[in-house]
Amino acid sequence: MTTELSGTAALVTGATSGIGRATAVRLAALGATVVLSGRDAERGEQVVRDIRAAGGTAFFAAADLRDEASARALAARAVQLAGPVGILVNNAGIFPFGPTDKTTEDQFDEVYALNVKAPYFLVAELAPAMAAHGRGVVVNVTTMVAELGAAGMGLYGSTKAALVLLTKSWAAEFGPSGVRVNAVSPGPTRTEGTAPMGDALDQLAAAAPAGRPGTADEIAAAIAFLATDAASFIHGAVLPADGGRIAV
Repeated sequence: MTTELSGTAALVTGATSGIGRATAVRLAALGATVVLSGRDAERGEQVVRDIRAAGGTAFFAAADLRDEASARALAARAVQLAGPVGILVNNAGIFPFGPTDKTTEDQFDEVYALNVKAPYFLVAELAPAMAAHGRGVVVNVTTMVAELGAAGMGLYGSTKAALVLLTKSWAAEFGPSGVRVNAVSPGPTRTEGTAPMGDALDQLAAAAPAGRPGTADEIAAAIAFLATDAASFIHGAVLPADGGRIAV
């Protein structure tokens, strides 16, 4: 196990499966003490066991991120479990697709609560402490549809477009104090969450130069890069990990 992130506590939201799980595993392999959150305690504890079996350090914190209180409570729990958080990965999110006229207000509020409000207040709770220590990292997970129009993806895409703007705003706000804030923008990625898309995922990915969906590990590698000192001069950037979709 490498020790590049030894002595650093990392909080990864939505980490019981998919990109979040792969990110938690990768950060732990780099030496970070990882607190992973999610709704499914059974899956979360399994990720913790897997990380510990590989020689890493991890804890699970159950969280249903819906509002300011739940976000701040998760941040406090992470600090309690692992000490001051030096890396925050805002990965938790939901991605419903569908026509605008079929969207209910409850659905709208649910998506914005998890995809925008929760990251906002996690940063509000954790970034000032990072700034006080003179260093820290926030990595937001967005999506390629935050920057292009696609039928049926307005609700999801708009939440991630908001997160792109927040990435840049937070970089300007906290960067002078040593906190780097960046984002990774995945393209079509094969995970448990996208499995129901079936062949549609492959068709969406076929338009990009890579010609295939990405894997959770490939997205996690981009997130981990931004979390390490290898990215020390990168602030407010959105790193496309989309198989080249940005090029076409």
